[in-house]
Amino acid sequence: MSFDTLLVANRGEIACRVMGTARRMGLRCVAVYSEPDAGALHVRMADDACCIGPARASESYLSAQRILEAARRCGAGAIHPGYGFLSENADFAEACRGAGLVFVGPSADAIRAMGSKDAAKLIMEKAGVPVVPGYHGEEQGAAALEEAAANIGYPLLVKAVAGGGGRGMREVASAAALPKALEAARREARGAFGNDHLLLEKLVSPARHVEVQIFADAQGSVLHLFERDCSIQRRHQKVIEEAPAPGLSAKTRSAMGEAAVCAARAIAYEGAGTVEFLLDCSDGDERFYFMEMNTRLQVEHPVTEMIHGVDLVEWQLRVAAGEPLPLGQESLAPHGHAMEARIYAEDPARRFLPSPGTIVHLAEPPASDALRIETGVVAGDTITVHYDPMLAKLVAWGADREAARRQLAAALAAYEIAGPATNRSFLSRVVTHPAFAAGAVHTGFIEEHRAQLLPPPAPLPDRALALACVDAILCRTPSASRGSATRQAGDPFSPWDAADGWLLNAEGWDELVFADGDEELRVRVHYSSEPGTLGPGAAPGEYRMELPGGEQRVRGRVLERIARHGVEIHRLEAWLADTRVAATLVHRADLIDLFCAGEHHVLVPHDPRHSVCDEAEAAGAIVTPMPGKITRVFVEAGQRVKKGEPLLVLEAMKMEHTIAAPAAAVVESLGCAVGDQVEEGATLVVLGSG
Repeated sequence: MSFDTLLVANRGEIACRVMGTARRMGLRCVAVYSEPDAGALHVRMADDACCIGPARASESYLSAQRILEAARRCGAGAIHPGYGFLSENADFAEACRGAGLVFVGPSADAIRAMGSKDAAKLIMEKAGVPVVPGYHGEEQGAAALEEAAANIGYPLLVKAVAGGGGRGMREVASAAALPKALEAARREARGAFGNDHLLLEKLVSPARHVEVQIFADAQGSVLHLFERDCSIQRRHQKVIEEAPAPGLSAKTRSAMGEAAVCAARAIAYEGAGTVEFLLDCSDGDERFYFMEMNTRLQVEHPVTEMIHGVDLVEWQLRVAAGEPLPLGQESLAPHGHAMEARIYAEDPARRFLPSPGTIVHLAEPPASDALRIETGVVAGDTITVHYDPMLAKLVAWGADREAARRQLAAALAAYEIAGPATNRSFLSRVVTHPAFAAGAVHTGFIEEHRAQLLPPPAPLPDRALALACVDAILCRTPSASRGSATRQAGDPFSPWDAADGWLLNAEGWDELVFADGDEELRVRVHYSSEPGTLGPGAAPGEYRMELPGGEQRVRGRVLERIARHGVEIHRLEAWLADTRVAATLVHRADLIDLFCAGEHHVLVPHDPRHSVCDEAEAAGAIVTPMPGKITRVFVEAGQRVKKGEPLLVLEAMKMEHTIAAPAAAVVESLGCAVGDQVEEGATLVVLGSG
């Protein structure tokens, strides 16, 4: 190895992932971090760490100058860029090599060749690789794009040539919708990539997103590690990936692999890369088209590692040091099946809006040979608005696809997280959906099955209410007990200090109230410490609960109480009738997160001492869902709006989010203007009935 110290120019789970391999190889690891990341997991994992600036990525993780200075100060001999940030920045790769550092990635020329989607398509056409029909010319005027769109036909996609992760991409159904789509895509691309050049593509639907992992060394060897299916996407961003692609014919698999190797050879590629294809499955045939090449490691690379038993980061480091590839194409064959689910801090019920906040509770399923967990966060960490909200990846392996799917479903069920909203439950619904189980995946899967995957909020089930009630009774303080004297006598044998509902001449009972949206749920709990009081068959310490769905006998015990990160965590064992269940309850300031059998419920206990907020005061106020910048305002005071009509555009967490009217109304006042930086909860627009 030509270097002994590696600087990882990234953050989060990919920085932790790279450092894990580097340290196993005996390399010293250097982390870089922005000011809010000073206590992040990747910083704590490193042997050394350098602060490179404030929260804004352009002044820290995107600052090549600061990263190179950190490498000089810490004596690094090589830089691994991870993915995102500077990983596909040709100028950065060039600057690293100019500073005498090994850049763990391809040459600057290769990055430039594939860095622009339109230029990449021209190169692929010349190399004989099939490309999606469309327009990728230099002329960017509205008239030229409208004419090109008419020639392609609708529906089509508008894409930023420098884009990625769904940014700067818009689906257009008709000519009338094209001008707004072009404007929005340009604005988002300019903000995300500093380049508002666009291309147009025929929308292939139904389609699958299938990509091929390629690797090349300085000795001229190029190989592929077969394909991954990344069709399950929201907002054109992947959330579940798997390898191999289900149902792909051997003929198409071979042709895709050969095309990917051909693409790599066309630009004299070195290192790890991914060639992405669109698989047209509209008429049963398997026609594939080149979409783009990512000149870096992909988020979903672990599924390829799991089916080949290799470490692609180790391959990257060895190839960057001048070593040949450790295997040849003839030695590679997939073994079993792997699936990956990306857990994000986002709210699926609110159009997958990012959900910043502090993680107050995190419990992961145990890792094993069949389950890999990659994360960059721990309980107590705060998810900010400054960076991508991905929290972790769960990667499952099985002897076949069904075994891998069941393994992933079990891992998602066992993953507990409280604090910011997440997509964990949504992912569970995807993985357990019959169509997914059957392998019927395509890029429109989420929209096709939206009703099942994104159902409206359901009433709290009786089981959740029963568990919350028994937990409340077992953990209550004496002063909270019905019928108790509120004084604290300190006598453990005094009936006035007991919290078991004991009454002198009557059956003890209590009524617990929880809020479920606008509805109050009341549960009357009857209890007694004397056998037989609750009727035949009752056990000591058993409670009879009058739940919305009927009566239920419940008993239980708290196995553990832990206080940390400002919350109290209860591990509960309970028997609902004759069924034993285990649950975790996380008590926050004003609500309870309940985890049981893969379900996550949020309960709001009713406290009569706290008045309900004045709904009339808040009615009609549209508030900021997260901190961000106002980039567009579509309305003015006095204007009438229809339900769903856009009010403004908020830029946050590297994406644009359109805030729409929840109902027909009149704009009474505006609380923001274009260019304003707004905090979460700030009033943006006040609507009235008019």
